[in-house]
Amino acid sequence: MTQQQPTILRMQGITKSFQGVRALDDVTLEVGAGTIHAICGENGAGKSTLMNVLSGVHPYGTYEGKIVFEGQAVTFKDIKESVAAGIAIIHQELTTIPELSITENIFIGNEITKFGLINWDLAKKRTTDLLSQVGLTMDPGTPIKYLGAGQQQLVEIAKALSKDVRLLILDEPTSSLNETESNNLLGIIKELKGRGITAIMISHKLNEIAMIADAVTVIRDGRVIETYPVTAGQVDENRIIRSMVGRTIENRYPLHESHPGEVIFEVADWCVEDPNVAGRMVCKHSNFYVRAGEIVGFAGLMGAGRTELMRSIFGHSYGIWRSGSVKLKGTQQKITSVDAAIRQGLAYLPEDRKVYGINLLDKISTTIVSANLKAILQHGLISLDAQQRVAEDYHEALNIKMANVNYGVTTLSGGNQQKVVLAKWLFTNPDTLILDEPTRGIDVGAKYEIYKLIHALADEGKAIILVSSELVELLGMADRIYTLFEGRITGMLKCDEANQEKLMRMMTSKTEAEPGSTTRETLHEIP
Repeated sequence: MTQQQPTILRMQGITKSFQGVRALDDVTLEVGAGTIHAICGENGAGKSTLMNVLSGVHPYGTYEGKIVFEGQAVTFKDIKESVAAGIAIIHQELTTIPELSITENIFIGNEITKFGLINWDLAKKRTTDLLSQVGLTMDPGTPIKYLGAGQQQLVEIAKALSKDVRLLILDEPTSSLNETESNNLLGIIKELKGRGITAIMISHKLNEIAMIADAVTVIRDGRVIETYPVTAGQVDENRIIRSMVGRTIENRYPLHESHPGEVIFEVADWCVEDPNVAGRMVCKHSNFYVRAGEIVGFAGLMGAGRTELMRSIFGHSYGIWRSGSVKLKGTQQKITSVDAAIRQGLAYLPEDRKVYGINLLDKISTTIVSANLKAILQHGLISLDAQQRVAEDYHEALNIKMANVNYGVTTLSGGNQQKVVLAKWLFTNPDTLILDEPTRGIDVGAKYEIYKLIHALADEGKAIILVSSELVELLGMADRIYTLFEGRITGMLKCDEANQEKLMRMMTSKTEAEPGSTTRETLHEIP
């Protein structure tokens, strides 16, 4: 941010508490007009809380401090008032309604009317224009449920543009997008900047900040640590990390020495059909194995079938099983339900924790014990004392940051929610853990803690399957990596032989692995 750019927003002395816990402590933030201002910090640092104060989600009177927008002091009582003033927020969790059309989602609560009736012809015409502004060429009548995550993000931006937005707030806008979708979205944000729209972007992805941000503010423990301008394409990542976590992380991935044991989990000739499209196979003759104490990675582009493969193995919880077998410690098992999978020592930490990992209405303690209730039964009834003890034990063991185990899981940051989901599955005492995108949407400090937990579990002799869309993460954590393309395992590499180029070649190749080439009898690289 340069001196020539006027300030569009100043938040001064913002202090906000929840149930006695201070989430924001005397925060001051200045944003230049027509700039992209990045906000970084660990999960729970207060970034989203600050933006919720700005947008009226936390109304005036529930916080201390002053907000000045476009030279005027503002006291938003709700989000409608901030929208009317020209501020729009797009939350990490999208607010689109799946069954409604694009047009209906864009103008819901802001309908175009004529003589007291909704003018659908004009609304559709306006929608087409808004979609073109964000690079989408779609029928305005298309239901949102048929759009990908990246397209839904663009619809949210189009919705903001429909309300004459001048300050656009984006909370982790690319957390659920692949690389292509992320680059497209970042390009749209830069285009909006060119049209004079200011953006505040919360992001954990330092490469994205380097790509588009004009300034960076780092928040830690509810306080602003520093704000500094960014020269295009240049960000001191180590400086940001040091400010975020209060220490230098010399190595993003903890050092670890692997000592694999016997094969304890093996899948052979696994075939699964798409539950919604007859005849379309989402898993095609997959073969792989995992040893005790080994971390095995799975890499693939969006749509390659990684999650479909893992969910189908975990008690046939996805798709229609057509063939294949699972061996546990050398013995073939029939695992046709999630309950059976848990009994056989499998655990699955899902890609989307808020849909498949936790019940957002539950307490933290209830969530932690939910996958193994019989372990806390006394005389056929759930022991609340036992539930409390278990929750407190995992609270301490996993260093979960919370005020109280009896608070709701929604009071936790994303990284701490992920630890709660992990605690839930550890309480089942599994032999094999399937971790599907375990660090998605969490900051670098929380990632480091998750990595150390994964290493500790491997050291206990557990077999770890690590699914990740970040090749660097797989190279930093896994002992071996399998690649998938269009539902097929196309190869396997030991990590000391792997690099991003080799993996990408295997992830984009239609060449199938030879029958048996990814089983434990042959460990060579697939060409």
